[in-house]
Amino acid sequence: MFDRLENIAQRIDEIRELLSTPSVASDQQRARELGRELRTLEPIVETYRKYKRAQNNYAGSKEILETAKDPEMKALAQEEFDASKEELALLEEALKLLLVPKDPNDDKNFIMEIRGGTGGEEAALFSADLYRMYTRYAERKGWKVELLDWSETGKGGFKEIAFAVTGEGGYGMMKFESGVHRVQRVPETEAQGRVHTSAASVAVLPEVEDVEVEINPADLQIDTYRAGGKGGQNVNKVETAVRITHKPSGIVVACQQERSQHQNRFRAMKMLRAKLYEVKIQEQNASVAAQRKSMIKTGDRSDKIRTYNFPQNRVTDHRIGLTLYNLGQIIDGDLDELIEKLRIADRTEKLQAMS
Repeated sequence: MFDRLENIAQRIDEIRELLSTPSVASDQQRARELGRELRTLEPIVETYRKYKRAQNNYAGSKEILETAKDPEMKALAQEEFDASKEELALLEEALKLLLVPKDPNDDKNFIMEIRGGTGGEEAALFSADLYRMYTRYAERKGWKVELLDWSETGKGGFKEIAFAVTGEGGYGMMKFESGVHRVQRVPETEAQGRVHTSAASVAVLPEVEDVEVEINPADLQIDTYRAGGKGGQNVNKVETAVRITHKPSGIVVACQQERSQHQNRFRAMKMLRAKLYEVKIQEQNASVAAQRKSMIKTGDRSDKIRTYNFPQNRVTDHRIGLTLYNLGQIIDGDLDELIEKLRIADRTEKLQAMS
């Protein structure tokens, strides 16, 4: 492990030197790739430096403890020895987690789709709640959200809604949100006050470049239509909305947010690439999944992952057995604790698989 850490420390110096060269400075793509690699490696090296300092403190205090005659000095050395020993153990665990192979998609922007499931109008209203929850969280993180496509119901819910999110490390933070989300509450339409269970599915897709997914133009059927105004108030007089069908896979994507047909087509193609990439990754992971069923999944939108119980102010993530009693804050976009615990569980699981 420590040989690998020394190599990473050397690699950081190499990257910084490369970033200062004119050839890299003039190549934006290469500069972005190196910048991403640098940001990934810096936390590892910073923790490793802390580990080496703690190691020096440990060795120094141990030497004093073994050679000192003065009782007061021995007591001080014992305190330093115990503290540095504990710190070393914690930092070693932290280093192991940091060395877990990182998903290459983690730093990417992402596209999120939310679809109402069982529960009719209540499921559509729950989809709207989830959309609000995720956009609130994105605001807290300083991420940019762009609406792509939506289908509203008469009462303010969404049969489905798709939006793109731009923000550093976005996919790595949000990828565990893919799956079926359940809600248990008294619907607005329920006169007798009975608690109903409804569901919505969420899909989180990393945004991918053209080079990662090849699309043959002959495989596409592109249709245009008039976009409905947000909220259903107006209908454009021109056919600016775009629907693209990928004939080999049957995948259909649409975008109606932009005023220009060209821009909508560009965004719809982004969605299509993301969906085709998802299929490709799922196929690649099939053999791994057969060998080891992972607790924390990132792509299967059919798995029931979380329940939001309004009467008891409770949120339960079924994958890691986590229950929190702050549903109001979570549904208002305060997802930090939930997301961090999922990320820790994923890293721990990968670490156990490595060992």
